[in-house]
This record gives sequence, C-alpha cells and structure tokens, in this order.
Amino acid sequence: MFWVPLLLLAWAIAGVAGLRLCRAAVREAAAAGDGTGGRRGLTLYEAAFLSGGPARVADLTLVAMARQRRLLLAHTGWATVVDPRGRDDMERTVIGAIGPEGQSPIAPVRKAAATAEAVRALAERLVRAGLAVREGDGRTVAQALRRMRLAVPAVAGLAAVALLMPVPSPMPRPLVALWFALPLAFTLGCLAIARFELSPASPWASPAGQRLLASASRAAAGDTDDDRAYLTSVAVRGVHAVGEPQVRAAFAHREPRVEW
Repeated sequence: MFWVPLLLLAWAIAGVAGLRLCRAAVREAAAAGDGTGGRRGLTLYEAAFLSGGPARVADLTLVAMARQRRLLLAHTGWATVVDPRGRDDMERTVIGAIGPEGQSPIAPVRKAAATAEAVRALAERLVRAGLAVREGDGRTVAQALRRMRLAVPAVAGLAAVALLMPVPSPMPRPLVALWFALPLAFTLGCLAIARFELSPASPWASPAGQRLLASASRAAAGDTDDDRAYLTSVAVRGVHAVGEPQVRAAFAHREPRVEW
C-alpha cells in the first residue's frame, strides 16, 4: 500500500489549494461593497496602477510625456528629455530617472520610476481606499488561482509516481489510478467553477477597484477627448494600446516586471 501516503499527500495539496481559493472568494464577496463610497472617477495614474501595477504607471507616464512632445522615445529603446519641467511627481520622477544628461535607455527608467516613492505613495492611497490589494499578501483570488493551477500538475505527478513505481501492490493499478483521479477531478473542478464565477481581472485591484476600472474603460469609449481616451486605453491595456509603431518599438526593449 505504498501509494496510500502519496494519495493522502495529493488530497492535502488539493484541499489546501481549494480552501485558499474559497477563502479568497469569500473575502472578495465581502469586499464587494467597499471602497467606492464618495469617490469620483479614477485618475489616469490610479487606473494604470490598478490595471498593471507600478510598471504600468511608469509606462503611462512615459507615453503621456511622449504624446505631449515633452519626451522623445526612440525605436532603439532610448528616452530623451525635451522639457525638463515635470508637471507632477511622476513626471519629475521619470525625468530624474533619465538623469542630468537628459537621455537614457527606457528599461532602467521604467524600473527606477516603478519603484519610486511617488508610486509607493499612490499604492498606499489606493490600498487605504480599498481599491487596491497589497502585493504578496497571498489573499487575492488571482493568487489563489495560481496556487490551484500549480496543484493540478502536483497531483498528477504524485499519481504518476504511484503508478510507475515498480513495487508490487495488492490493488490493481487501474483502481489506484481511479483513486488519484478524485483529487485531480477536484482541482480541475475548482478551476472550472472559478473560471465562470470569479473574475480576477487584475492582481492589483480589489473588487471595488475592478468595478471602477470597468467604469473608466466605458467612459473612455464614449469620451470625445481623444487624448484622454487614448491615455485611458494605455492605462488599462498597457503599451499594447499604443498606436505609434516607433513608441511600440521603444517599449520592446524591456526588463522583467518589478515589484513594489
């Protein structure tokens, strides 16, 4: 009966992952009515953070400054300052990250801007308002879903070990496989239910923040101000929404995602 401990381990992995997913879903439902009272629409920086985190805020700042011709983004991946006077903390952060020479590769500018105090302050305001979740706390539906997806190959791997080990067993191997199919079916069923019942659209936004993001996207679709609609699209969708080939090429020179 060497396979029994492996089966228990498979059930433990599946059960813990399922419990975390259920707890995250309950917290999301409990928070569904929080964080929106008395608020107006999101700012562009807030929408960018809730959609893509600190790196998205840095991208939005670069694109906005380039669109206003106060920053040049070359297809080679370099940024050049045209107007050294930043209009807000984020713009001043980007200009400072580019350096006194007024020219720098975009990748280190993105990284420096995304980890700057201005972005941290923005994140804290959104967390206090109930619109953002703190990265790494392990409490979001998106994080619980990632753990559940990891449980699937873990359970399948334990089943493979139990079936392939050359140890004689009084129980036929097809029946052993059937026992392992139960925790595997449980994990797959949880993923299937979560796909239709839960909507972790962003690992950064709380349920209230996701609702405001949806409202911002709808408002941008009907906005007569082309510039505002364009930047809102970049904030929500990222640089994939940029129409200029040169700017898209500039952002192709990227570094791995940064955390805050």
